[in-house]
Amino acid sequence: YEAMIYRRAGASGLKLPLLSLGLWHNFGTNDDYSNMKRMCFTAFDRGVTHFDIANNYGPLPGSAEENFGRILREEFAGYRDEMLISTKAGYTMWPGPYGDWGSRKYLLASLDQSLKRLGLPYVDVFYHHRMDKDTPLEESMLALDTAVKSGRALYAGLSNYDSATLRKATAILKELHCPFVLNQVRYSIFDRHIEPDGLEEAAAETGFGIIAFSPVAQGLLTDRYIKGIPENSRIGKGGPFLRPEQLTEEKLGQIRALNEIAQSRGQTLSEMALSWVLRSGRVTSVLIGASSPEQIIQTL
Repeated sequence: YEAMIYRRAGASGLKLPLLSLGLWHNFGTNDDYSNMKRMCFTAFDRGVTHFDIANNYGPLPGSAEENFGRILREEFAGYRDEMLISTKAGYTMWPGPYGDWGSRKYLLASLDQSLKRLGLPYVDVFYHHRMDKDTPLEESMLALDTAVKSGRALYAGLSNYDSATLRKATAILKELHCPFVLNQVRYSIFDRHIEPDGLEEAAAETGFGIIAFSPVAQGLLTDRYIKGIPENSRIGKGGPFLRPEQLTEEKLGQIRALNEIAQSRGQTLSEMALSWVLRSGRVTSVLIGASSPEQIIQTL
């Protein structure tokens, strides 16, 4: 704990480590379980107390929660009160009209399934994962309130919400006396949409914290792509979130120019990208992904 910096989530009493470990990738059905354990050990041993997950992380959907639940049960059973564990619901999880978006039916059923997979009586933060224009905002917020007041979560979170909707959601949650602490949003040098949207101002005015995911833009803001596309990269593996057509000559030129700036600062490109996101005190924590313990150590 002495080696890690912790920031308060908005106006709440909850503190998060500067870097949090996201389980979006490399914790699925076909990934190496022993490597998952080593990554969790490496992070936790260095003060990374926050582990972020969602119902559909995998693949297969649910497998990341199952694998992390096994690690919790077999390796971390005595450390639960020293850990911050979050999960989410909002994207497609099962077939039919009740396994997606933001209805009360879906959110609470999904949370119950997540707790079962994780083997936990509660999570610390339960997020609605995305806005739903077809469900009244009050319904989704009341579901989060129920999750907290029933003891299945300690805090409510929102993810991928714009600032206008966040302000409305915050007003509802405040009226319900439901502790809303974090908005999770994509933010990097290559994706600065939160700035014109006024998200940082909304956070300051209403008292929630911001946790940024994809701070190195799925690996683009690292030195891996400076000379082309490595076979073992996310683009090289043909993943769904980063495609070869996104790595244009213009983008490569930007990456190389940013890398020169980083070198002039005595940093790697990824170090500069992370410190750039954290330059604002409004950002409570950044979510890092990793494929190996060594990568976590390098990022820390």
